[in-house]
Amino acid sequence: MTTVTQMKCACPNCLCVVSLEEAIIKKDGKYYCSDGCAEGHKTIKGCGHNGCGC
Repeated sequence: MTTVTQMKCACPNCLCVVSLEEAIIKKDGKYYCSDGCAEGHKTIKGCGHNGCGC
């Protein structure tokens, strides 16, 4: 059996892979790498991670 410890950020345009321990979890049960991604980029542009164009 394999335990998943990382997954892609749930933001559709984000390229980041997040650790499940460090991810920001929203009410919808999805994992996000930053507050910007978690809020759907309504007020925060991008996620602030190098090389990511979301």
